[in-house]
Amino acid sequence: MPILDFKGKSFVYAHHLSVPFRELVIDAKKSLPAKGQKPALDDNLIIHGDNLHALKALLPVYAGKVDCIYIDPPYNTGNEGWCYNDNVRSPLMREWLKKSANPVEKEDLERHDKWLSMMWPRLKLLHELLTDCGVLLISIDDNEHARMKLMLDEVFSGNGFVANFVWQRRIGSSMAKDWVSTDHESVIAYSKQPADISVRGAERDMAKYSISDGAGRFYASMPLTVGMTKEMRPNQWYELKNPRTGKGYWPAPGRVWGYYPPTMARKIEEGLIIWPDDYPDRKMTTPRLKTFPEDAKRERKPISTWIDTTGRTEEGTRLLRDIFGDNIFAYPKPLSLPTYLIEQFTGPESLVLDSFAGSGTTAHAVLALNKKDGGNRKFILVEMEDYADKLTAERIRRVIQGYKFEGVQREELLREPLTWTKLQKANALVEKAESIEKFEGNRFDKVIKTVEDGALVITGEMKVSEKTEGLGGGFTFATLGPEMTLDKLLADGLPAFDALAKYVFFTATGRTLSDVPKRNANVPGFIGETEVYRVHLHYQPDKNWLQSNEAALTESLVDEMLAANKGKKKLLVFAAAKFMSQRELSRHGVEFCQLPYAIHRILGD
Repeated sequence: MPILDFKGKSFVYAHHLSVPFRELVIDAKKSLPAKGQKPALDDNLIIHGDNLHALKALLPVYAGKVDCIYIDPPYNTGNEGWCYNDNVRSPLMREWLKKSANPVEKEDLERHDKWLSMMWPRLKLLHELLTDCGVLLISIDDNEHARMKLMLDEVFSGNGFVANFVWQRRIGSSMAKDWVSTDHESVIAYSKQPADISVRGAERDMAKYSISDGAGRFYASMPLTVGMTKEMRPNQWYELKNPRTGKGYWPAPGRVWGYYPPTMARKIEEGLIIWPDDYPDRKMTTPRLKTFPEDAKRERKPISTWIDTTGRTEEGTRLLRDIFGDNIFAYPKPLSLPTYLIEQFTGPESLVLDSFAGSGTTAHAVLALNKKDGGNRKFILVEMEDYADKLTAERIRRVIQGYKFEGVQREELLREPLTWTKLQKANALVEKAESIEKFEGNRFDKVIKTVEDGALVITGEMKVSEKTEGLGGGFTFATLGPEMTLDKLLADGLPAFDALAKYVFFTATGRTLSDVPKRNANVPGFIGETEVYRVHLHYQPDKNWLQSNEAALTESLVDEMLAANKGKKKLLVFAAAKFMSQRELSRHGVEFCQLPYAIHRILGD
C-alpha cells in the first residue's frame, strides 16, 4: 500500500502512545445537567482543553465505543491563525515549537508538514475510539484533501474508505482572485469495517404516496412485474385473476410477476393489488401493487453529491446571530450539515464525538435530532480555545433552555436542483413539494415554496415573539487535570493520598476518579467503585509507616472491607504488602495489588 511521507512523520508516528493520560475534572458551575441530575462524566460532555490530550483522556472509557465522529479541523489555508504546539521531543519539532507563537502562514514552506504532524496522532486516537462499524467524517477543502485521504488510508490500513461526499457551501461566484470560484467542500468518510456500516439512505419521495385509500392513509401505485423472461423465471409466469370479476392478466412480454403464486395470493388477500378493471378511469393495462410509506424500503443509496440538499455557510452564520444577537464566529457550519450526516450514520442511541468543536454545531445537531425523533443520542465535544465556555457551551445552554428571539425562524426542508429532465416531469415535482408541505406543515406556521439559483427550495417558517422553544437535554463541562504519570506523581517524593488514589484507580479500572471519598474508619481506604469492582488503597504518604507492619493488608482489614461491601462486588486492594495468601484472599473475592514499584524504590533510597 502506498504511504504518505512528510517531514516530522518519524517523530509523530507513535506520539499518541506517549501522550500522558489526564483526568477529566468536572466544572459544576459551567455544567447544565438535565433536570434532577448531577454533572457526571457519563453525561453529554463539553471538554475544554487540548484535543490531543482530551482524546487520550477519553480512551480508557470510550475506546471502541464511539459510533460517529465528525470533525471540522483547520483547512490549512494559511489564513486561519493556527499554530503547531504539540510537545514532541525532537530537534525538528523543538524548532517548530520555538515558532509556535506565530501562526502557520501561507508562505511557510513547511505548513503542510506541520499540519500533517498535527493531524496524525489525533487521527490515530480517533481511530481507537471508533466502534468497528462506526464512521469517521471529516470536513475538508482542496488545500489538504489529497493529503488527508492518503493519511486516512494509512491509519485505516488501506481498507477503510467509505465515500467522499461533496457539499455546496455557497451559492454564487466568489470575488476571490482565483482562476475558478470554488463553491464546494468535501466530507471524507472512513470506517474500520466499511462493508458493515449502516446508512439510512435517501429520503423516500413522499409525492408517490398521494392516493387516498378512503380511510385516512395514502399509498403509491407501483409496478407488479419485473424485467425477466418467462424462461428465466417460469414460476413467476402465470395468469393473475381478479377475484371479484374473474378477469385474467398475464405479464407483458419480457416481464414476469414480482412474486411467486403463494406470496401473490397473500397480497391479493390483504387487498394490496390494484386491478385495472376496478379502476377504468386510470387507464391501467396491468395490475399494480399498492404500497404504503411504512412498508417501503429506502428509494436508493445516497449518492456522493447528496449534501447539495443541506444548507449553506450563511445558514450557520444566521443561526448564531439569532442565538447570540451578533456575528461572533467566522464561517460556522450550517446546522443542517452535521444533522444530515448524523441522521444518516447513527441510530437513536448512538454516541457522537467532535474534537474540533468550534461553535458547537455538532452538539446542537444531536439535540435537535433527539427532539425530532425522541432519540437518546449523546455527544462529546472538545474545544481548546478560550471560547469553549462563552461560545461553545453557551450556545448549547441556550438551545437546551430556549433563547430570547423575536422574528421568523426558518428551516430549509428541500433544495432540489432543477434540470431539464425534472422540468419535463413538472407534475411529479409539484406533487413532491405539496407532499412535503403536507407532512411537515404541522411543525411550522407556513411552508414557503420558491425557486432560487436554479433550485426548488421549500422552507418552513415559524414566527417567534419572545423565546424559542428549548430542545431539552443537558451536559457536563469538564477540563483536563494534571498529567497522570508516575514520574510526575513522584517528582517531589511520596505522593499525597488523593493523588495516588486517582492514579491507581485509573490504572486498575480505566476510569477517571473525579473525587476521592472522605476517609471513613469503618471502610478503610475505600476510593471508588465500578459496576464490577470496589477499589481500596491502604496507604499513607509516610516513609516510616510504609515500612512498618501497619502498611500490610491483614485479615482484620479485609473483614472491615467485606462488611462494607453491600453490593458483593469484587475488591481490588492496593497496599505495600499482605499478611494473607492470595488463595485465601481469592476465597473472599479480594484481589491484592502491589503499590507501584517506583514507590518501593523511594522507600529503598
